[in-house]
Amino acid sequence: MKMQAYLFMGISTFFGLVGALYVYWSYLETGEVEWVGSTVLIMGIGFGWMLGYWLWQAARRSEHFHGLPPEERLDGEIAENSGEYGFYSPHSWWPMFVALSIAFTAVGITIGWWMAFVGFLAIILTTIGWVFEYYRKEFQH
Repeated sequence: MKMQAYLFMGISTFFGLVGALYVYWSYLETGEVEWVGSTVLIMGIGFGWMLGYWLWQAARRSEHFHGLPPEERLDGEIAENSGEYGFYSPHSWWPMFVALSIAFTAVGITIGWWMAFVGFLAIILTTIGWVFEYYRKEFQH
């Protein structure tokens, strides 16, 4: 995970350099700072460093308790990293309903706020349904 952390932090540092050049060139061209692009680049710096720092801290904690993972050791083998990576639902309809409720909300923002509020409620309900879909019937704990 440390390599992913370094990638996130490196790319966001690149955004910082590009952002400084963007602010400088926009100021030279128009005589004032162009705020939309500058704000987006500054947010990219923040989000990239936030994710990179979290990945770096998670790697440090994992290495403290479990040692280096196989992908970061020079003598690591592919077979050492085998195993189950998680459970993915083979027949879930909830992602489609979440996407439809997000689309409904986006259309609601353009048409009317009443529709957006209904869409926000739909997003909340469908997300709850997706998260807890296996806490019923034969899958309940």
